[in-house]
Amino acid sequence: MSELVIREDRDGCATLTLNRPEKLNALTIALFQQLDAHVEAIRSDPGIGVVVLRGGGKCFSAGHDLADIYEGEEPPEPNLQSLVIQKLADLPQPVITAVHGHCYTGGLELALVGDIIVASENAKFADTHARWALTPVWGISQRLPRRVGLPKAKEMMFTCRTIEGPEAAEIGLANMCVPDAQFEDQIQALTAQILENSWFSHRANKKLLLETDGMSMQAGLAYESYNTEGGGPDAYERMARFTKK
Repeated sequence: MSELVIREDRDGCATLTLNRPEKLNALTIALFQQLDAHVEAIRSDPGIGVVVLRGGGKCFSAGHDLADIYEGEEPPEPNLQSLVIQKLADLPQPVITAVHGHCYTGGLELALVGDIIVASENAKFADTHARWALTPVWGISQRLPRRVGLPKAKEMMFTCRTIEGPEAAEIGLANMCVPDAQFEDQIQALTAQILENSWFSHRANKKLLLETDGMSMQAGLAYESYNTEGGGPDAYERMARFTKK
């Protein structure tokens, strides 16, 4: 089987690259199976502090492979794709989605797992389910409104309009939009900045954010008070380095 998702590790960062460039990284069952294997391996890898998800070639992903749908794809288990997407979202490490070029429908559903989404200026986001008389099953009806708000999510889903990189940053779909020429440097700088801080804190903070999502303020504050993990094993070392400056 060809390598449909490539994992590259460097200095604590695991980069997962969708690798069907000749098909604009259209998403197939085989690709999701390989992505699942990588996610499972990364979850328990203490040497990984941050994950970058991106597409190889001209774009992030043109979306679910329509040829697969038309031919009657049969996942080895029900809801395989949505389960893999949820596993990726639930990774204990911070996840950065790096989006350039097309990021349509299923590709957008996959990109939304990012704790941080970085868009290049040439990025193009769209939800085109309605264009094909389809409805979501991979999570976009829940994740998109939580990023951009319900009115904007409705607009995107009803119009199937393309949102380009600068607008994506304006509406909160992307955390930032970066000039194409600076895209690679920005991804590297962002991962380095995250890795420089406590990996213990990143995991604990992400866990708190995920577990309290949807709670009322009062319930969330109480949960934080009783479930915080406190200081990490490197807390005193970090404070000692600061006080000795």
